[in-house]
Amino acid sequence: MAETTATLVVTRSLIAPARYVQGRGVLADLGRYVAAIGSTPLILTDDVVRQMTESTINESFRQAGLPTRFEEFGGTPTAAEARRVADAIGEHGSDVVIGLGGGSAIDTAKAAGDEAGVRWVSVPTVASTDAPTSALSVIYTPDGAFESYRFYSRNPDLVLVDTQLVANAPVRFLVAGIGDALATWIEARAVQRASGPTMAGGLATHAGIALARVSWDILWENALPAVEAVRQNLVTPAVEAVVEANTLLSGMGFESGGLAGAHAIHDGLTAVPHTHHLAHGEKVNIGSITQLVLEGASSTEIREFVEFTARLGLPTTLTEAGLGDADEEVLRTVVAAATVPEETIHNLPFQVAADDVLDALRSVESLGRSVRAEAGLPEPQAPEEHLAKVPTARMA
Repeated sequence: MAETTATLVVTRSLIAPARYVQGRGVLADLGRYVAAIGSTPLILTDDVVRQMTESTINESFRQAGLPTRFEEFGGTPTAAEARRVADAIGEHGSDVVIGLGGGSAIDTAKAAGDEAGVRWVSVPTVASTDAPTSALSVIYTPDGAFESYRFYSRNPDLVLVDTQLVANAPVRFLVAGIGDALATWIEARAVQRASGPTMAGGLATHAGIALARVSWDILWENALPAVEAVRQNLVTPAVEAVVEANTLLSGMGFESGGLAGAHAIHDGLTAVPHTHHLAHGEKVNIGSITQLVLEGASSTEIREFVEFTARLGLPTTLTEAGLGDADEEVLRTVVAAATVPEETIHNLPFQVAADDVLDALRSVESLGRSVRAEAGLPEPQAPEEHLAKVPTARMA
């Protein structure tokens, strides 16, 4: 009998939503797009977003011959909330679930749709995360700590972003989304160097890496003017570019390019209550700086990144993250959660030791203060002072 030798097959993968639609006023077209997907939709959202969008959606669905049914989102994407919404989908006989609002509602809609066996649609009203396009959800504990990633066999059938809604939202949402999206290239290039796995499975395609890089380039060119435009609720070409970078390009780039240290540090930061005032992308920015230090990026690159993100209003010090006076036990709790075996920090192209991560995280404080002083920027503020100057609406 002839011997057979198993051949290792190296796969590369790129995944994406079935359709992406972006533009001013496109919420009015939601019914037309949803009608091609299902006939009895269920819309998961909170009361604030419902009040802003209900009349437009009602008319859009009326024109498309669709019934309108809203389900109130509980506020945190937990396993129990996903199960509750899945039960509601079954009770109402819905064949498509629409996540309307921020990343938390959208991730819950995806999880519920998967459990209920129906299709799902993402309608972000803010550009605060890259969750809308992906085939995964981030699941949290009821206390707001990271619990797990939940992966699905497909991406949303539709992602629809009304850029006027994004421009009407508090600017902090857009800034947080920029922090999330900037990490995409930092992490994708590290995963590529390590020949590591992506969230889509297998190695990255050239297309996935290119999308991550394009997102980075667009943000460095357009983020500052886009933030100024959104302060005035304006939709400009810079705003359109940043919304696409935050949502579509970063979404496909992180999923098909890979995650590494920045998001692992984010997950670690959720393990302590000190950081719960921060949005997802704000914690990710602390993670991006920590990863750059940990991987030995050039001083010029690190300092340019810290200054750029500080000018945008993203946290660049432990003080802003609520950890300025935290003792070693607290920081070690963060690091322990960020370095568990299943975390994405192990996609970095070197062995990761907890003490090295701890020192990199600690260095963020002095580094951020130094760069701010050199650039003539205000000193970092502790959370109580910082939050007094930003909207208090629930962050995605």
